[in-house]
Amino acid sequence: MSALDPEALGTRAYAMIAELAAISAEPKRLVRQFLTPEHRRAADLVATWMRKAGLAVSEDALGTLRGRFGTSRRRLLIGSHIDTVIDAGKYDGPLGVIAGILAAEPFVRAKAKLPFGIDVLAFGDEEGSRFPATMTSSSACAGVFESEALTSADAKGVTLAAALRAYGKLPQDIAAAAYRPQDAAAYVEVHIEQGPLLEAKGEPLGVVTGIVGQSRLRVTVTGEAGHAGTVPMALRHDAFAGAAEMALVVERLAREHPEDGMVGTVGRIEASPGAVNIVPGRVVFTVDFRSLTDELRLAAIQRFTAEAEGIAATRGLKASVENFHEVATAHCAQPLQDALAASIAEYGHNPIRLPSGAGHDAQVMSRLCPSAMLFVRCRGGISHNPAEFASVSDMGVAIAALIRFIEKFQPG
Repeated sequence: MSALDPEALGTRAYAMIAELAAISAEPKRLVRQFLTPEHRRAADLVATWMRKAGLAVSEDALGTLRGRFGTSRRRLLIGSHIDTVIDAGKYDGPLGVIAGILAAEPFVRAKAKLPFGIDVLAFGDEEGSRFPATMTSSSACAGVFESEALTSADAKGVTLAAALRAYGKLPQDIAAAAYRPQDAAAYVEVHIEQGPLLEAKGEPLGVVTGIVGQSRLRVTVTGEAGHAGTVPMALRHDAFAGAAEMALVVERLAREHPEDGMVGTVGRIEASPGAVNIVPGRVVFTVDFRSLTDELRLAAIQRFTAEAEGIAATRGLKASVENFHEVATAHCAQPLQDALAASIAEYGHNPIRLPSGAGHDAQVMSRLCPSAMLFVRCRGGISHNPAEFASVSDMGVAIAALIRFIEKFQPG
């Protein structure tokens, strides 16, 4: 492992990413959803790569591929996902799986005697682009899968349970997919940054300090529909005007905590009846709050709810706020952060420490074992977009740093 060639590693990764990106449900854009024929083809290709690297391959009840090296009960888990959003980029997810395979390969070839085994994981459901449930694959591995997810249905009405059976899996086998906490030494994930910070700093790699917690709210504002030309402004109960004022509260609250990386977004809004000449009588909109401190985020939600109700009362409206999605902050293990940073520094780069504003499988796996993430610079910070791009050089040094990390890793 002493003669690593990052450029050669990056070149191999680029070719594998391109090959995987050719597997899509649509000819003109990348669409690869969980438990579909495209997922099957992608998993089969990844399994082929794993076997060529000398890994023993298995697949669990949630379709997660596992490439295994070594017989030790204690395992270092390295992985990411192979599903995509609609009209996706090539790198989000597959880079982490491919990096794991290429990083494990030299240890397999050398028949290295490590004090731990290595499992490379290829999860099938991180994006949640098919079913309302998300990260079900890593949840099964972490032993925190919630059986209620089996009843969730896709846009065609197919439930997760039915899709699993069609894929050749049995829902009753999901519990067996879980690692025992005493067997999981750590989880490490390589992923494109999906943001612009590394590019702005001029550095190829970053070490993630934590993955922000998320709260998603559904806000319903009820007023009174009326004629757009005949109802005077002073007598209106305009649900949309009230919702617009509430949206500005989201922005103000999030801006109060820049040190915590708090962000707030109104991502979807629907006004009814929805006609150009009718004062909106009902509006439903979503709010997405994210931060690195759960207490600050939950306090922001309480303040938002109180202010939304106050705005509604002042305008003669009614407002209800429903929390429909809650994920706690996951802090990355400090010893793993430091080890990744040291490996990056060995290649002459400054390991930038930064939070992740997006959710990842590492967030779930941290409930099983100490977890960490290595971010790779992506051009323009663009992701979930066909323009998503990471350079051969940056990917190569990421894989080389991961190999160095494995060489030095000591299971606790």
